[in-house]
Amino acid sequence: MASVIASLPPLPPLIVRGRQSTFVAPQPLPVSQLNGKHNRAAVVSKATGESSDSSTSLNIAKSVQSAWDKSEDRVAIIGLGFAAVVALWASASLIAAIDKLPVFPSLLELVGILYSTWFVYRYLLFKPNREELVEIINKSVSDILGQ
Repeated sequence: MASVIASLPPLPPLIVRGRQSTFVAPQPLPVSQLNGKHNRAAVVSKATGESSDSSTSLNIAKSVQSAWDKSEDRVAIIGLGFAAVVALWASASLIAAIDKLPVFPSLLELVGILYSTWFVYRYLLFKPNREELVEIINKSVSDILGQ
């Protein structure tokens, strides 16, 4: 079987994101060469050069390094980073504590169901209300984009 695969002509190299791959063309083989086995083909791939992932991570590291070098108040940046980590930890702990209360998640689910029902009745059930909702959305988008 290896001699059959080796006899197949290779396709020209294919370059994708800085990597070069060579594919062996899958071709049907005569039944006499298969010896009762399934039709098979081989793909040979060879990575060359640098991958785009490593160059992207290097660019990010260089940009962070240049921002750190330009900074005048490094203590404040470290303090803000520490405060962000503490805030993330505290909010995760608060959410976990609320989730452990037996009544509170059910109450929030009931509030969500009631609000969804009201929204469907108020804006989606009748055509004039749907048109009003589209006008509200368009006005909000124009306010955000400053048009």
